[in-house]
Amino acid sequence: MNSISTQLAPALEQIIQETFNASISEFEFQATRKEFEGDITLVVFGLLRTIKGNPVQIGETLGTALVERLEWVKGYNVVKGFLNIEITDAFFINELKEIRTTSNYGTVALDKASATVLVEYSSPNTNKPLHLGHVRNNLLGYAVANIIEASGKKVVKTQIINDRGIHICKSMVAWQDYGNGATPESTGLKGDKLVGNYYVMFDKKYKEEIAVLMSEGKTEDEAKANAPLYIKAQQMLRLWEAGDQEVVALWKTMNTWVYAGFATTYSAMGVSFDSYYYESETYLLGKDLIEDGLSRSIFYKKEDGSVWIDLSDEGLDEKLLLRSDGTAVYMTQDLGTALQRYRDNPSMTGLVYTVGNEQDYHFQVLFLVLKKLGYDWAQSLFHLSYGMVDLPQGKMKSREGTVVDADDLMVEMQQTAQTIAEDLGKLDGLSVEEKALLYQTIGMGALKYFILKVDPKKRILFDPESSVDFAGNTGPFIQYTYARIQSILRKAEHVQDELKLDLNIDPREKEIIKHLMLYPTVIQQAAKAYSPALVANYSYDLVKLFNSFYQNVSILGETEDAVKAMRVALSSEVASVLHDSLGLLGIQVPDRM
Repeated sequence: MNSISTQLAPALEQIIQETFNASISEFEFQATRKEFEGDITLVVFGLLRTIKGNPVQIGETLGTALVERLEWVKGYNVVKGFLNIEITDAFFINELKEIRTTSNYGTVALDKASATVLVEYSSPNTNKPLHLGHVRNNLLGYAVANIIEASGKKVVKTQIINDRGIHICKSMVAWQDYGNGATPESTGLKGDKLVGNYYVMFDKKYKEEIAVLMSEGKTEDEAKANAPLYIKAQQMLRLWEAGDQEVVALWKTMNTWVYAGFATTYSAMGVSFDSYYYESETYLLGKDLIEDGLSRSIFYKKEDGSVWIDLSDEGLDEKLLLRSDGTAVYMTQDLGTALQRYRDNPSMTGLVYTVGNEQDYHFQVLFLVLKKLGYDWAQSLFHLSYGMVDLPQGKMKSREGTVVDADDLMVEMQQTAQTIAEDLGKLDGLSVEEKALLYQTIGMGALKYFILKVDPKKRILFDPESSVDFAGNTGPFIQYTYARIQSILRKAEHVQDELKLDLNIDPREKEIIKHLMLYPTVIQQAAKAYSPALVANYSYDLVKLFNSFYQNVSILGETEDAVKAMRVALSSEVASVLHDSLGLLGIQVPDRM
């Protein structure tokens, strides 16, 4: 049950070998233009590099031979250097039959020899709640992991939690100075939001201190370095790294609050993880790696004691690996995390880092450093670099409290879905509980689809309202088509479940089957490109084809039983592929809308 081109290729290869005594295994196919008869077109011009001759005559020779050898090729025509190939209706009905009887159609089953790929996403800081940028990160990483798994590889969904560093200490200092013992229980706030509030408060108080120092004659840089709050945060970081019991106890308490908040957000978002790594643990392994690199002269130490690597021979510059006071930088912990992941997953054949494109340089350096340290698996590391999510009101800043909170966004999506659905009057007969679940399904489907339909490399301007539109290239439009098919199938319970091969099928039906046949290839392509957008837009194209069929061809009103059975079966398979393709994106589909 391969695509038409894949099934034609072996026959063409054999014909060319026998007729022209030439070897060609790669062929260029395209959809036949609407003004010509045919279901698929072979571009003959591409063969002229190997076969010499008139492209029209070569096309005629190949067309004649295909009709003779393949019973499912019923005819052909040649237009200049294009061989338009016509396929029998029986071929398409048989393909539909095979699709129906293939379990988990489109996916490749895992076996013991399957490669293991780790996909990292989320990677939050424990000083603030998840925001809109994290939403794209999580949805993208989770979908990529699902797609890679569907392509036949074992996948480990993982994250690194940035639970140490000066930014964490800033929240801790602000809580100590201004918190008055506040807890999630005493405030009624989610733990991540509570801690995030103190991160914002630190920034506010820090700026006030800087202003005072500058008014006393200090430069801005001097004021920033000598502000009492900042000095206190630096001291706390040193105490933490020294294992001070009181500081470590507070750090553990506040992190526990944050983790509980994150868990709630991940659940609402519909994402999950198989393994967790913590910077507070991996940075130590990173320090060991740096000592190893120093001993082998891969790294060097400056007079102030800081450790660097010179990558100028790679077209880059010098990179700091360890500060002069011995404290770690992001690169330190990323080196340690990479090594720990390999040790935990020795069968690892790939590691995908889902991180925004502002970190492109960081990952270039990380991969190079690991290669210079002699790790062969560093060749299989990949940075899934994605564009930022923009809002009409401008850029978000966590420390200033101007971010779009992930929890608030998901609630807003649900409310927007409710408003639009009620305005359209599509909710008759549903209970209050069913409506609430539907709003959630539509709202989250709209959010996920809006973000995932865009190529990861591109920036997104996010507009909640347009994402919940019930028409166009949106999640709700696809969900509505799925629900419409479920309604058809409920009414077709007593339609016979047998496909006859001697039917004449409508061109629209043929186009749907062709598109269904592409689904396995799309999964492989999306896995290779790390692009859920390919799956999202495949789903949308399938919906457009089905809706054209639905509006022009009678399904349940068809009087001939065999034709009705075929159309019901076709509708069922469209729904099945929509269910599965959207499932790869983490999107649920409702039975009723």
